[in-house]
Amino acid sequence: MPHIDPDLLSLMALGEPVASEADNEHLRTCSACAAEHAALRRAVDAARSQPDPGTLTQPSAGVWTAIHRELALDESLAADPLEPERPREPAEQQEPKEAQEPTSLADRRSASRTRGTGTAPRRNTALWLIAAAAAVVIAAAGISWVVTQQSQTPPLAAARLEPLANFATTGTAEVVERGGERELTVELSDQEASGYQEVWLIKPDLSGLVSLGVMDSRSATFAIPPGLNLAEYPIVDVSDEPLDGNPAHSGVSIVRGSLSL
Repeated sequence: MPHIDPDLLSLMALGEPVASEADNEHLRTCSACAAEHAALRRAVDAARSQPDPGTLTQPSAGVWTAIHRELALDESLAADPLEPERPREPAEQQEPKEAQEPTSLADRRSASRTRGTGTAPRRNTALWLIAAAAAVVIAAAGISWVVTQQSQTPPLAAARLEPLANFATTGTAEVVERGGERELTVELSDQEASGYQEVWLIKPDLSGLVSLGVMDSRSATFAIPPGLNLAEYPIVDVSDEPLDGNPAHSGVSIVRGSLSL
């Protein structure tokens, strides 16, 4: 069963009504796509949230330097917008100190109110909120890129799993290499085991088999033992195992398929 296209998954995370019923059903049953969708949703929610400026703490100047460099902003915006603004009036235009200071109590109160209602703090806070939102968007793009790269990793092998006698379940199996290790992902259309499901790799002549582990849902990923030659063990088998404490294969298989290497 193919995974959801990364671009479509991104639009679904943004809340766009672009998914079909089949896409939504796949998202409900595929743990890999569900995990990618959840990661994208967290990034989208963070970008859309409205922080309370009153609860923000002033970051160091290095944070703005990193944001300025990442967004390739103009050099005129290189200064940290949260640093206090300094007057740049020419010396000859400055009034004598005696004239700058209000002399009466009423004048001092009026000057204090004027300074208290300045727009610089609000402007600086707005600049930081815009920069912070931009940084979140960059982080979201990075997460999307990583998820897309993982989704586009071509499988080393794949198989269609067909039902055996008395079962109707179908499924798929894919082998992917991540971080130098091979993984087998099995997805089933249903859970029909009367006991529990166990995943095996088996030789074509059924003379040898390797258990990969218990599958407690309709989708699961298993590590393939290092050194195991898939050409010798190409058959993927999901068995119905009774709760009898016997580690051997029960002899009852739900689905089975051969990996195309």
